[in-house]
Amino acid sequence: MKLSAALSLLFVASASAFAPVNTASRASTQLSSNQNPFGNAESLDYTGGSDKNNKNYSKLSERLKEADVERRKIQEEADRRERAGQIRREERLAKIQYMKDMPDDQAAGTVDEFMFKEGVQDQLDKLDNDLVGLVAVKRRVKEIAALLVLDKMRRKLGFETSVPSLHMSFTGAPGTGKTTVAVRMGQILAKMGYARRGHVVLATRDDLVGQYVGHTAPKTKEMIKKAMGGVLLVDEAYYLYNAANDRDYGQESIEILLNVMENNQDDLVIAVAGYKDRMDKFFSYIPGMMSRIGNHIDFPNYSADELVKISAVMARDLEYDIDEEAYTTFKDYIEARMELPFFSNARTVRNAMDRARMNSAIRTFERFAINGENGGMCTVDDLKNISASDFQILLDDILNADADRRIFA
Repeated sequence: MKLSAALSLLFVASASAFAPVNTASRASTQLSSNQNPFGNAESLDYTGGSDKNNKNYSKLSERLKEADVERRKIQEEADRRERAGQIRREERLAKIQYMKDMPDDQAAGTVDEFMFKEGVQDQLDKLDNDLVGLVAVKRRVKEIAALLVLDKMRRKLGFETSVPSLHMSFTGAPGTGKTTVAVRMGQILAKMGYARRGHVVLATRDDLVGQYVGHTAPKTKEMIKKAMGGVLLVDEAYYLYNAANDRDYGQESIEILLNVMENNQDDLVIAVAGYKDRMDKFFSYIPGMMSRIGNHIDFPNYSADELVKISAVMARDLEYDIDEEAYTTFKDYIEARMELPFFSNARTVRNAMDRARMNSAIRTFERFAINGENGGMCTVDDLKNISASDFQILLDDILNADADRRIFA
């Protein structure tokens, strides 16, 4: 009995072991509890939004289209260069043929015609009238003007020409006419077609150099933008470079100026000005600046006689009449002032003329307004007159002042 019961249990267990299992229900049970068969890790399928590198993905057709556009641009640029080169070759051949066919006695016009027609002679005459003395400076300006005139005549006949280096260096003491010459040169360049506008923009270190990182480049470029088509005159240019400070921002401004001097010389003339000894030291630190400047002009100090003539020019422009004996007194004042520090040539004369005009106004006011001379009626000559007494006051201030206060006289 016990043996039969054991055998029946064994048969039931064996049958259940080999019975088919419902796998579909088991799989559905697993997927319902966890949709990702790989556990909680992110799916490998591209979802389009969660991947940080999503922007790097694109369709192959889009990439091929972009490559085709880029290839077409490169081809168009190559064709444009080829056409430009062909045009230059045709112009060159046409110029050669023109030179061959041109008779030897072909007239290019007279120098005077170009000088007067372009207005260059008028600017040179103004330079003679505005500046007293400075013979060497005027001669150098006329040499530059002659080069520009002859270059334009050569261009008219078809000769090869190139824009000469017009960047300039003006060295000399204050009040020797550097700014005046720069203005005249700008106008001459405009008349000859080497400058679009011919204006002069005066700049110093404060106009070009910033005070913190990233400030210098915008300031320098803004001044260059203002001067385009004319002349940028950098006064006391040696202050742009500070040899004692490696982190000085002036070096950045110098690099920008050097780049413009090289690449934009046909549309901008840069002139640097300052004392000769300091400018020479500045050029030794920045040899690239020295090599890019083709015209170095030195402005000597005026003599006492030349400064007296400058006072006459100033009086003429302001419609004043200086008495003949007043010039002697003024010369005595100038000779005494030249022995004192901070003498500034024509600027000192201008300041002296302003004081003489003030002394003349006080004298005339006292005569007619306070003392009632001639019933208070003054003439035109009275309003235009500067006498020796007006300059004598200036001379007395120097002669009678304390030694430490004479420079203010």
